[in-house]
Amino acid sequence: MSEPFLSSTTQGFKSGFVALVGKPNTGKSTLLNALAGAKLAAVSSKPQTTRTRIQGVVERPTAQFVLIDTPGVHRPRTALNREMMTVVATAIEGIDLILLVVDTSKVRGEEDRLAVETVRRSHVKSLLVLNKIDLIPKQRLLPLIEEYRMEYAFAECIPLSALRGENLDRLEQAVVRHLPEGPPYFSADYLTDQPQRFLAAEIIREKIFNETHQEVPYETAVVVDGYEESDRLVRIQATIVVAREGQKGILIGAQGQQLKRIGRLAREEIELVLGRKLYLELYVKHFQMWQERADVRRWIDWRTS
Repeated sequence: MSEPFLSSTTQGFKSGFVALVGKPNTGKSTLLNALAGAKLAAVSSKPQTTRTRIQGVVERPTAQFVLIDTPGVHRPRTALNREMMTVVATAIEGIDLILLVVDTSKVRGEEDRLAVETVRRSHVKSLLVLNKIDLIPKQRLLPLIEEYRMEYAFAECIPLSALRGENLDRLEQAVVRHLPEGPPYFSADYLTDQPQRFLAAEIIREKIFNETHQEVPYETAVVVDGYEESDRLVRIQATIVVAREGQKGILIGAQGQQLKRIGRLAREEIELVLGRKLYLELYVKHFQMWQERADVRRWIDWRTS
């Protein structure tokens, strides 16, 4: 982890690293964005949107904790999936606290049990976060909590709705209670470790997830080839990489309309995040079965570029 940002007023201050773990599509990225108060991670209704770890710093008067969003826990079948599970394992090494995020609106299955097993093997103090409670009857919560507690001794169980912001304050208080005392790791204005070009790529990929179907979003990567900025304008050139030749036509669409729509939606959101006008150029390139390559990490993580 990073060296602490030293301060002379840290007596009684709490700080630490907190990993968000769970099966795909439980709302981990929505929770990260909600707690950090900013759009840091791509969000989609489709599973496996998050492919690498994303860091967001939550700063409060008496505490600072660093949230680490991770890919959904699942059984890997491709080199990309195996890399995503390696990301999860690496993210929880040396962590102070784990938040196991579960989707209360879905019937429990193999991936839920696999996520609990991942937490158990970590030997790290963990909180159970029951997300999406706005989608279920309240009487279903207690039996679900008991079911999870029979599998693992969670320090606390927090029901909430990340999307609606319900009980986020309760989760924050629980996180702070279980963190060690220590100085902040980063200055108060530090929000994330990811560069803006990666955030832009994630937003573009989010739009692809939301606007395309079947295997297309899962076999697509976004690479930012050029990033230039001034006080008033940002210029981005990005390539959407597809795994199969036929996917180019799907992404481009009739008369280029699909690609234009993805570009427009991405541009509008990136402009809001950056607070500046954006000139965005998108290209589509076929790179045969990129997600099966040994060097797959370079397609999904800016740390390798």
